[in-house]
Formats: sequence, C-alpha cells, structure tokens
Amino acid sequence: MAYRKILFANNEVYHVVNRGVEEREIFLDKRDYTRFLDAFIYYQKAKPPARFSFRGRLNKEVLARLTTLENLVEIICYCLMPNHFHFLLRQTKNEGISLFISRLSNSYTRYFNTRHRRTGHLLQGPFKAKRIETEEQLIHVSRYIHLNPAVGFLVKDLNHYPCSSFLEYVKKDEEKGICQRESVLAQFSSPKEYEKFVCDQKDYALKLKEIQRITLELG
Repeated sequence: MAYRKILFANNEVYHVVNRGVEEREIFLDKRDYTRFLDAFIYYQKAKPPARFSFRGRLNKEVLARLTTLENLVEIICYCLMPNHFHFLLRQTKNEGISLFISRLSNSYTRYFNTRHRRTGHLLQGPFKAKRIETEEQLIHVSRYIHLNPAVGFLVKDLNHYPCSSFLEYVKKDEEKGICQRESVLAQFSSPKEYEKFVCDQKDYALKLKEIQRITLELG
C-alpha cells in the first residue's frame, strides 16, 4: 500500500502506520505493550487531565474522567507488532490524528528510553497514513491489520494475540471496548461472520508472505 503526505479531514478514516527506527523492536515485553495501550487511550482525548506519567496506569478513576472528555480521534481498529503499529482512525477534531500520534509517540518514547536506558529516536521518522475511500476498502484494511500477528508468525490463532483489536471485534457480548467497531461490523451479519472473513484469508496471506520472502532472498 503506497503512502504519501496528506491533509487530514474530519470524519474521514485513515490507515496509520509507524515502525521502529532501523526496524528495531519497540515493544520488548508485556509491560511495554500495556504501557502503549494505556497511552493511546489517554492521548485519544483532546484535553487529557495531564501528561501521562512514567508510572501511570489507567485505573477506574482515571478512565471515568476520560469518558467525559472529547476525542481527537475514534479508534476503529489497531494492532501492535514487535517493531511497528497499525491504526485505523477517524479524525473527529481538526489536526486530531497528527496531535494524537505526536503525543502518543513522544510519551511512549520517553517511557521506553527511560525504562530501557537508551536515548534518541525510537520511531522511524514521520508516521505514514492513507485515507480509506470506500466501505469495501475499510473492511479489507481492517482484515489486513488484524492478520498481522499471523502473517508475522507470532501466533497461529488470532484469538491468542492480545495486542490487537481482533478479540474486541469477535467477542459475542456488547461490552464497550476501545474501538468504534460498528463501522466495520455493520457490513457483517454478526461478529462471527467477521471472524470468518478475517481467518479465511489467513492461509492465503501466509503463502503470499512466504512467496515474498523467497523472492527477496533470491533477488
């Protein structure tokens, strides 16, 4: 998928990607993943209570305060991989996506560098983004994002990967989660049908990944 510098428009959806500098890992353990998840919930808000502290966690009290605040973006889906992350985001405030990714990236870099005793940039320059133009593109990009852990050979069963929104999409209850999943799930009769839509593509995606790997090695 090609990416170029774009001006973000309110109420439009964008696929946003960034990776570690020199493709290095940006999540080294469960604590790093948890920290990033907490931070993106926090910085989704237009005016969060204060800067997210190094040891900050989103307890019930903080979460209750956040629910009363306006969002910069709506998170439609996400996936965190060892050396990169994906979001599908709908911008709800002017410059919302740029502010959200900037605040999130800066906060997480400060945390990561302090915890792991390193300095310098963590992420590979400006993030990349592409506007989603149709409902068909929306559901296919969501599938691509959710398939990342399988294509990256991290898990065989996507239900065993906790660092993406896939589990939130396929659960049967209606409990409120992180994502605004309705815009994707409205295209399916049930979460189970969406799960089939994603997982039926898994074998093809794995084969394609292997073909690309062999081609690169021979090239």
